[in-house]
Amino acid sequence: MGEKRRGSLEGCPIEVLDPRDLKYFRNQCDAHWIDADDPFHWREAIPFARWGLCELLLIGTPLLAAAIALAFTPVWYLTALPAVLLALVVWFFRDPPRRVPQDAGLVVSPADGKLVEITPLAHHDFIGGPAVRIGIFLTIFNVHINRSPCRARVVRLHYSPGKFLNALDPESVLVNENLWIGMEEDEPPYRRIVCRQISGLIARRIVCDLRPGQMVERGEKFGMIKFGSRTELILPAEGLTTNVTVGQWLNAGRDVIGKYAA
Repeated sequence: MGEKRRGSLEGCPIEVLDPRDLKYFRNQCDAHWIDADDPFHWREAIPFARWGLCELLLIGTPLLAAAIALAFTPVWYLTALPAVLLALVVWFFRDPPRRVPQDAGLVVSPADGKLVEITPLAHHDFIGGPAVRIGIFLTIFNVHINRSPCRARVVRLHYSPGKFLNALDPESVLVNENLWIGMEEDEPPYRRIVCRQISGLIARRIVCDLRPGQMVERGEKFGMIKFGSRTELILPAEGLTTNVTVGQWLNAGRDVIGKYAA
C-alpha cells in the first residue's frame, strides 16, 4: 500500500499505511490513493455514511447482541428496547442515493433539514459584496451527510473551537464549534461561496473530507456532523434568485435553494 500511495505526507503527524489512516488527517496532507488502488473504496457503495461506519459497528453490534440474547429469555419483551435503539443508530447513519439536478446556475442544499434562516447581508468579506446567509437545522432524524452546493474549488478551511449550544439558538451561529469552508467556482464569474458546519447541543463531531485546492462537483459528499447540528450557506446576492422559504424541509444535493442568471 505504501508503494501505491500518491502525494506528500508533509503535515501529517502519523505514519500513513493505508487510506484508513487519512480519516483524521486528509486535509492536513496531500497523501492519497486512487480508487483502483484503494481496497476500502467498496465502502462508498453501501447505503451508510463511510464516516459513521465505526460508530455504527461499535454502537450497533452490542445492541444487536443484546436484542438477540433477550429474545431467548423469559423477559423476551425487553428485546424491543435494544432493537429500537439499534434502528435509530442505523437510521442516523443512512446514506440514501440522491439525484443531483444538472441545470446550469443551480445551487443545491448542502444539508438535509429544516430551513430556519434566510438573511440578507450588506457585505461579506470573503464573498466580496452583498450576500445571503441560509441556515439549515438538522435534527437527529435527518441524514447528516453534507454535500457541495455547486461545482467549485476549495479555497480555504478554518476550524474554530467553541461551545455546544442548541443549534436552534441564534447565538449558536456565533459561538459554537464550527468548520468554515470557503469555495470558488472555476468558471466566470468565479463566484465565491461559504459553507459552515456548526456543531449543536448533541453533535460533538464535525467531519470534513476536503482539502484546499480540491475540486468538488455539485452534490458531492464532503463530510457530516454527527448527532444533530446546523449547516450554514452564504451565497453572493448578485444575480441570485432563491426559491425556498423559512420552515421548508430540504434534502441535500437534491433540492434547489437558488439559481443564478446565465
